[in-house]
Amino acid sequence: MSTETFAAIRDSGVVAVLRGVESETLLEIGEALLAGGVTTLEVTADTPGAAEKVRTLATELGEEATVGAGTVLDSETAQSVIAAGASFVVSPSLHADVIETANRHGAVVAPGIMTPTEAVEAYEQGADLVKVFPAKTVGPEHVAAMRGPLSQIPMLPTGGVDPDNAGAFLEAGAVAVGAGSALVPGEAVAAEDFDEITRRAERFSDAVAAARDGT
Repeated sequence: MSTETFAAIRDSGVVAVLRGVESETLLEIGEALLAGGVTTLEVTADTPGAAEKVRTLATELGEEATVGAGTVLDSETAQSVIAAGASFVVSPSLHADVIETANRHGAVVAPGIMTPTEAVEAYEQGADLVKVFPAKTVGPEHVAAMRGPLSQIPMLPTGGVDPDNAGAFLEAGAVAVGAGSALVPGEAVAAEDFDEITRRAERFSDAVAAARDGT
């Protein structure tokens, strides 16, 4: 695992999930997120040209951003996005071959889990953190309950996370949260309203900071 990448995810507190983003607006979305304090960007593998988009963000945004890939379901996809510059790999489910490939190349890997059994299995297979998904279905209480006996396993709740509940997930013990449409809404992208994306990123960043400060 890259401890630097893990630290970047933790420090950002929010992983921006970019699904179906067009090449024409990709960099502007990335820059808008950075302007709002969200520095960890995830391009989902079901986005057309995902590997090339990972490469673009990683190359053009440089050290300002930490770029990874999500919705990675097999080792071949993991290999391609890591080769393109993804420093972390996220899955909605648990795949031993994805974990193995990420470990081999030093990329941080976060498989999707829902139960304590799945969390332990993922961690024993080499996961660096686990994606609690879909987080909205179970809420912050579920994260807190799992963190009780499994405090050694870093958790990344994703799915239905918004600025109103992000802080509660952090307070429950999450290392960071993942957010998609609540952070990068399709209507703002379609209207090229990048200022709105920055405002949303700021709201997420403020919620994370408040939770960590205990305010």
